[in-house]
Amino acid sequence: MSGMSSAAERAALEALVRGPKFPEREFVRSGRSFAEVYAMAARFREILGSAAEEDAAVCLGAEDRAVMAAALLASLGGGPELLLPYGFSARALARMQQVTGFTTAIADVDRDFPGDVQVLGPDLDPVADSVVHLQPDPKAGLLRIFTGGSTGSPQIWAKTVENIFFEAVFLARHFSITEQDCILATISPYHIYGLLFSVVLPLVSGATVIADTPSFPGEIAGAVREQGATILAAVPAHYRALRETKIEGCRLRRAVSSAGMLAEADNQAFFSRNGVGIVEVYGSTETGGIATRNRSLGENHFTAFPTVDWKIIKSCLGVRSPYISPDIALDGDGFFITADRVETCNSGFLLKGRADSVTKVGGKRVDLEEIRMLIREQEEVVDCVVLSLPEPGGREHLIAALIQGRAVGTDLIKKNLAARLEPYALPRIIKTIDRIPLKENGKYDRQAIERLFLV
Repeated sequence: MSGMSSAAERAALEALVRGPKFPEREFVRSGRSFAEVYAMAARFREILGSAAEEDAAVCLGAEDRAVMAAALLASLGGGPELLLPYGFSARALARMQQVTGFTTAIADVDRDFPGDVQVLGPDLDPVADSVVHLQPDPKAGLLRIFTGGSTGSPQIWAKTVENIFFEAVFLARHFSITEQDCILATISPYHIYGLLFSVVLPLVSGATVIADTPSFPGEIAGAVREQGATILAAVPAHYRALRETKIEGCRLRRAVSSAGMLAEADNQAFFSRNGVGIVEVYGSTETGGIATRNRSLGENHFTAFPTVDWKIIKSCLGVRSPYISPDIALDGDGFFITADRVETCNSGFLLKGRADSVTKVGGKRVDLEEIRMLIREQEEVVDCVVLSLPEPGGREHLIAALIQGRAVGTDLIKKNLAARLEPYALPRIIKTIDRIPLKENGKYDRQAIERLFLV
């Protein structure tokens, strides 16, 4: 397809809006059926029709996957564009309203919305006709996803119908996910990875999704076993926590990881105990999915989706794809240049670190990712973050490393690094910790990590 919408994706989208293919099947395990999701969508669309006409976006403040699916269907069928918050605190919602001016929200529980916001809940009187009818425009706006932090304005990425639904249709085909599958996600559905795999993917494939979002090893293993999950969508931190876990009665046939790089040892441990290799999906909120690899099959390189074009531009990866946010600036050939440094390998590419992970110490270039990978070679190291911190009272920077694993001997780490790095590249500070701070989306909490070095 090479970055262009295909007839298969368009046909799947048109079938989706005509109504549920399996109306009586559970969309959510022991919860709402597909028919109930479509009925809720029709009601949302009816109530929010005026907002769509006025081009007013609606905040999607729900975490119930059936409610989120209904809201997406309503938007797809001519309803308003949806706003996806990066958090549900009163401060985050107020900041989002300041940026967008939204006056209506959909929520499944009480939220601290600003006082002038009208909130729609899932318990609405159904309408007789639950078919969307309208032929969706693949280029129409569907979502605006907020990925803000605690300083400055939130970053916002627009995502079109094509960006979200075409990727989900492709993923269903690529991973052979059907109505026979049951999906368990360990990441919240208001993050892009969780949204795709536990809301949109079930919607387009007919698969059932498990309502809970477990995060501890025992909870994840129990949900897989008790709910009969066949697809597990988790993040590297959760697979790391599952390294020593064998899931009894496991019916998994596919395990997927995203939101960061998965350690090869974690993949091998999960594979050896549960018989399922983990497929890493590489991409981002703004680019959508780009490529995959499965190290249990001996794949060290990533292979791009057949829907994605790629090339190397000044040592960094350039991608052209139907899943890229329209907010991204592209070059003259339609490519977005990422900050990931790559090298070609077989028919794919190897990730060599971030271009923005290179800092200068004493005027000399230091690759933080290279140091991190050297530290992670040590057997006792569970995980590691390497960062550049400003020197007190000066303009220079020093290298610091935070290592997960209390049993790690820092003297041995320093000795091994000294044998392989130039003196100026050696971490000046090395700390160990039981667990590296993570955000809800499974990524490192950089601000919390930096505060640890201020103690």
